[in-house]
Amino acid sequence: MPTPIAPIRPLRQRVVLAGMLLSCAAVMSGCGLAGTAGSAAIGASSEVQEARQAKQTEAHVQQQLQDAQQQAATQRDQAEKDAQ
Repeated sequence: MPTPIAPIRPLRQRVVLAGMLLSCAAVMSGCGLAGTAGSAAIGASSEVQEARQAKQTEAHVQQQLQDAQQQAATQRDQAEKDAQ
């Protein structure tokens, strides 16, 4: 018994099938692009937060340094008064 040969699909069915495959491929690639764009936006937001925190930390350290310098100056002045 000969093996059955698949019937040749009409042109319309082949065009519809090709269109569906292209549509699926476009949707899948679009999801990847959207995910990449979303990741980039989240990464940028995270970098902005890190930059803000770094500025706050820098300001805090500068304030501590100024306070320490002021305290040292006060102690020096007091030591000079006590020495006289």
